[in-house]
Order: sequence, then C-alpha cells, then structure tokens
Amino acid sequence: MQTGDMTVGDSQIERRWEQLHVWGPYGFLGISVVLGVVSADPHAAQARWIAGWSLVGVAVLLQLWWHATRFRRPDRGRTPSWAGTAYYVVRWALAFALTWLNPFFAFYAASGYMDADELLARRWRRLGLLASAVIVAAAQTGGMPFRSMLQWLLFAVLLAVNTALQVGIAHLDEQEKQRSRERTETIAALRQALDENAALHAQLLVQAREAGVADERRRLAAEIHDTIAQGLAGIIAQLQVVINTPDPRGAEEHVDRALALARHSLGEARRSVHNLAPVALEHDGLPEALQKTVTEWGERTCTRAEFTLTGTAEQLHGEVAATLLRIVQEALSNAARHAHASRVGVTLSYLGDEVILDIRDDGTGFDPLTVPARSRAGGFGLDGMRARAERIAGSLTVESEPGLGTALSARVPLVRHDT
Repeated sequence: MQTGDMTVGDSQIERRWEQLHVWGPYGFLGISVVLGVVSADPHAAQARWIAGWSLVGVAVLLQLWWHATRFRRPDRGRTPSWAGTAYYVVRWALAFALTWLNPFFAFYAASGYMDADELLARRWRRLGLLASAVIVAAAQTGGMPFRSMLQWLLFAVLLAVNTALQVGIAHLDEQEKQRSRERTETIAALRQALDENAALHAQLLVQAREAGVADERRRLAAEIHDTIAQGLAGIIAQLQVVINTPDPRGAEEHVDRALALARHSLGEARRSVHNLAPVALEHDGLPEALQKTVTEWGERTCTRAEFTLTGTAEQLHGEVAATLLRIVQEALSNAARHAHASRVGVTLSYLGDEVILDIRDDGTGFDPLTVPARSRAGGFGLDGMRARAERIAGSLTVESEPGLGTALSARVPLVRHDT
C-alpha cells in the first residue's frame, strides 16, 4: 500500500470517529427516550413523568451546548479540558437520574464509554469508565433502586465484567492510537526521505549530464588524435619524402599515399563526430580490418609488420571491435613515431569469453614509469589506449625496457554482435 492510500484511509477512519463522537450521544439519547416511553407505565405518577421529560430536556440542552462549544473550539473536543470534564460529569449525572427513572436510559449512559479518552485526563479516565459501568450494570440488573441482596450481588458481578471489558477496550484503543501516531510519523519520515531522494536524484542527473559531456569531450579528443592527428602525421611524412626525393615517379607514389591518407582521415573524422564505427570496420570484420591496417602501415613506414589470428573468429560487438582497432592504430602510430622499430607483430586471439590483442615491436623501448608524466602533458597514447579498454570492462598491460622493445596486451570481454 502506498503512503497516499494509507493517508486517505486514515483520514476517512478519523472522520467517521469524529462523526460518531459528535452525533453518538444524540442517537443514544433518542434510543433511550423511545424505549423509555414504550416501556413506561402509563399510570405512573405525574411527577415522575415531569421529572423524566425535564431531565431529557436538560440533556438535549447540554448536548446542544457541547455541540456548539465543540465546533467553536474543535480542540476542546479532541483533547481533555475542564469544559470537556464538566460536560462528561453533568451528562453522567443526568444519565444516572434518567436510568433511575427507567433502565433503558442506560443507552445514554453508554456514551461515556465512547468519549472518555477525549474528554477526561488520563488519571481520571478509568474512573469515568467505572462510573459509566455503574449505570449500565445497574440497568442490566433490573434497574434502581435494588430491592434484594441477589440484585446487589448480580450488580457487583456485572459491574466487574463491564469495567473489565471497557478498561480492556480502552487499553486496546490506546495501543491502536499509538500505532497510528507511529505510522503517521513513519509516513512523514518516508515523505521526507522521498523528497531528499528526489533532490539527490536531480543532483545525480546533473552530475551524470556533466560527466557525459566530459566523457564525450574525451572521446572526441581521442578520436581526433587517433584519426585526424595520425592521418596528418602520415601525410606530413609522405610529403617530406616527396620534398627530399629527386625521382618524379617515387614522388608521385608518395603523393598518392598522402591523398589516400587524407581521404581516409576525412572519413574517420566524419564517423568520429557521429560516433560510428571506424571506416575499416564498415565492410570488414575485425580480423580483416586489422590485417589491412597492419599491412598498410607496414608499407607506408617501410617496416616489417605481421598480423596473426588465433582461435575461431567471431563477429564482435561494434564498440568492442572499434576499441581494439583504435588500440592497434595508436600502438602502430607510437611505434612509428617513437620506437623506430624494424619489426612489429600484432596478434588477435579469441579465447572463449574474452579477446586478447597483443602488439610487440623491437624498437628502442622506454621506461613505463615515465609515461604518466608525459600523458598529463596532453598526450593520448598509453593512457588513451588504457581508457578505451577500461570503457568496455577490459584492461591494458604494458611491458617495456629501454633498448628491448615494447609489448602491449589488451584483454576485453568477448561481446558478440547483436543479431
């Protein structure tokens, strides 16, 4: 049940109790009058009739006074007060006198069971219930005054039973009210917690939006570095060869390579903006794309480059395939610019639930401990490759020593392409 439904249900119950406390004494008095008139002896003394109707009139006036007081000051009807105590005592006295005249007026006296908890202070509450029980038990015994010892004995038993029942009911009612108060406090606490959660949720949305913007900036920066920057570096290298070569045919070949790199980089830039797969993966699977990438890079840099595939190739998810291809492209770019390697080997291994990509070269090598300082200066090399692998729940390890080459190993989950 939701808190809103609980609140509505509690309000309805509380409203019905309020109506019973307001109109209940009128109803009990009316029932008593009807039964009293029907059961009365028509030959009774006139003084008895006059006394009875006079007391009924006073009881009606008392109810009207309390009704007006209750609605003028609602707090008087909800919490014990001197006015409420006076009303309870006077009503009890009228009920006692009327029951003395006719036992059926014990119904009016039973009103004391209903509102003692609201009209009397806690220390007087049980006394009020006992006083009401006296009238009810006397009526159940046969009416007052008692004319035999048996009536007195029966009155004592009935008084004990009525008192025990009313005290027990009052105790249970008090417990229910306590539970109701605790439930109200719990609902208030839940509402406060929901408000706090809503505020926290809004804050998290803002943070997530900011994080998404930052992540998108990093992605675009890495894409530009992996595509446009590498392509421009290759174009510059080819054009430098053109400048330094006297052979027109050789120069034309390098110009063609520079044009091909420019077209390739342009396509990559367009797809990077739209977050699509690399050009090499548009029509080929990852093994074919890696084979072409390694071969083209070897021809462009005049370096011996080999690609090896182990295991059974599977169609990978586009993000996984793009990540591995970008890592190879960055590793080859680093090998060309920094390692001065004469031989590079790329191995793609499918091993059950993961894919392993190994790139090795026989270049100059480096001290991996010095890389973070260089990365903080603005590079996207090893840190960029590691971030790519970790973005798809993978990892990247680097092994290198000065003069002994470099070995990179990327391990990522084997996530198959959605079909």
